[in-house]
Amino acid sequence: MGKVIYLENRGKESDINSWHHAVSASRKWGGEPEVYLPIEEFIDSSKKVLGDVRHRSIYHHTEGVWLVQRIFGTTLDVPKGNRIVKVPTRLIAERHIIEDLGWLPSPADYIKGMPVERWMSGAKRKEVPLSTLLLNQPGA
Repeated sequence: MGKVIYLENRGKESDINSWHHAVSASRKWGGEPEVYLPIEEFIDSSKKVLGDVRHRSIYHHTEGVWLVQRIFGTTLDVPKGNRIVKVPTRLIAERHIIEDLGWLPSPADYIKGMPVERWMSGAKRKEVPLSTLLLNQPGA
């Protein structure tokens, strides 16, 4: 089998996607991009919820880095030739975020300008009578 050539990201730096992050990680630490892809896809999975750059406020920060470690373990076993290299998952996540943003923000950096809405304090709690819940049972 011949050498695999990976397509480069030809767009703006902000256009980089999970695959390109995985290719970047494989160049940095070795192994194949597919090994890194689950972590890279997790970090970008917030695009399913929010389709613009604000999706980054969900995992692209210091707490997101720790969440990656909690989900994927402390290290990722990367096959490299006839040996296994242990790459810290936090380093993989930090690299992804820095490639996207140029720095590693905290969650506080995202919310410092966010207005406090009344509903955030629980002021708009809606109580539903138990009879309503019971009447809306499937098969009732």
